[in-house]
Amino acid sequence: MMMFLSQLDSPLGTMLLVTDAEQNVRALDFADQVERLHFGLRRHYGEVELLQAPAPEEVAEALSCYFGGELEALNVLRTATAGSELQRRVWAALRRIPVGTTTTYGALAKELGFGDHRAAIAIGAANGANPIAIVVPCHRVIASDGDLKGYAWGLHRKRWLLEHENAMVVKEKLSAPQTAMLPGC
Repeated sequence: MMMFLSQLDSPLGTMLLVTDAEQNVRALDFADQVERLHFGLRRHYGEVELLQAPAPEEVAEALSCYFGGELEALNVLRTATAGSELQRRVWAALRRIPVGTTTTYGALAKELGFGDHRAAIAIGAANGANPIAIVVPCHRVIASDGDLKGYAWGLHRKRWLLEHENAMVVKEKLSAPQTAMLPGC
């Protein structure tokens, strides 16, 4: 399978974008998590040939706009992911969590029709296996006690994203280096 790999700057670090021939987002990761990216691609697609390419304009512009404050800009992006049926259901549900809000693992399990508290663990595992950072907003899922819990790309990024979306107030502001983004928003 052939896919395209692009690099994009963001306030949270260099991002690695994987798209297919139809410009669907297949993965979005951070450069400091490159092993996670390659492991996920191999697990879901087998042998993948990644060709270096410029990021599709629509994706680059949407990410730039999102980081620039237009928080709904990512909603237009098309994603295509492999994974189990449960994972794909969870990832689709994540995209329905409105900007500026959070939900819990338990509430997400209940929304998906699971009543057992153990289902929250399976939901958490599917959430953690999400291959598309930010666009599939797994950062909006927190523990029932309000704790941020884990985030595959680092709790500092989860905290930053939730602050950026005004979904929570954090006592200690974390700052990330500002980088130039594409114009057009």
